[in-house]
Amino acid sequence: MRRSWNLMGKVDSISEGSPVVSEKSVPVAPPLPSPATTIYCHKGLARNGSKLRGYSRVSTATKDLWERLFDEGYRADVTINNDDGGTIYAHASILGMASPVMKGMLKKLKGQGRQRSIAIRGVPHDAVRVFIRFLYSSCYEKEEMEEFVLHLLVLSHTFVVPQLKQECVLQLEQGLLTIENVVDIFQLALLCDAPRLSFICHRMILRNFTAVSATEGWEAMKQSHPMLEKELLGSLIYEENMQKERIRKLNERKIYLQLYEAMEALVHICRDGCLTIGPHDKDFKANQAPCHYAACKGLEMLVRHFAGCKLRVPGGCVHCKRMWQLLELHSRLCTNSDVCRVPLCRNFKERIRRQSKKDEIKWRILVKKILRTVPIVGAPFFSWEIVSSS
Repeated sequence: MRRSWNLMGKVDSISEGSPVVSEKSVPVAPPLPSPATTIYCHKGLARNGSKLRGYSRVSTATKDLWERLFDEGYRADVTINNDDGGTIYAHASILGMASPVMKGMLKKLKGQGRQRSIAIRGVPHDAVRVFIRFLYSSCYEKEEMEEFVLHLLVLSHTFVVPQLKQECVLQLEQGLLTIENVVDIFQLALLCDAPRLSFICHRMILRNFTAVSATEGWEAMKQSHPMLEKELLGSLIYEENMQKERIRKLNERKIYLQLYEAMEALVHICRDGCLTIGPHDKDFKANQAPCHYAACKGLEMLVRHFAGCKLRVPGGCVHCKRMWQLLELHSRLCTNSDVCRVPLCRNFKERIRRQSKKDEIKWRILVKKILRTVPIVGAPFFSWEIVSSS
């Protein structure tokens, strides 16, 4: 005999053979929801930025219902005609809510009987059908989008359907844009006020100009829109000049960085010593650790040459002239020549006061660019105050 508690807290007696405890009487768990009953919940802001009212629950069954309404044309009150002679049946309320342009067209046709007619010219019948279907259910087939993406872009712009326009731009950006069609799509993007698409096309044309300029689309554009070709060529020249300027600045920065490293290595050699060269009171060891200054090797050779050269005067030897310039540059960067161990540092400080204004300006510009190339605030021998004062 088993005991169980009922809802009132009373103890009931249940026998082993009672149907209450029979395995056959246990209810079967409900099945998991199928794709046809999947619920999509959204809360917050809609795509257009407007605030959603509560939760939006749209099942695939609801989408199928809208698809059936479009396919069967149940109680349709609008016919859409095109150049191919085909007719598409639709509902004025749905078209008007999906497109403000169609809403205005239908208002003008309101007094012309129960069945109103709209003509969409210059677009294939199948493309119009894909467009109207999107107005109903926001759905399309991948193959249809690939085939009619340009027609759909024009229709979405003409009838002001921003959701479809965004989808067309996205599909073009993710793979439908090619070297062969980029010129045509660029012109279409300008006409359809699609700035993101026009920017992507413009960038693609400039990056692949040699291949793009050999296409039929480019030749057609030269005949129909010569001013657009002129603007693209101007953009290409501007982009090439900007690229050259970037390369020049990178090379210039590399030079300033090398000068900065040379200044560091010069202080290192004169103050601490490096391997086999250094101050006279430096005690060199056989097992000395390798130097981590990249410029030390070249600077060591230059110092040795400067020490033994018989044409040491400025202008007499190219290598010595370079050494004189490095020493002067160091003196302009050094913050304390009284304790500095670099040769002639104090002498150059005094010489700077007697220099011409023209030479002084050139050196100041060089020092400023070197200091701005590398963040060296807090270095023991350089100071950002030099840049501030200049």
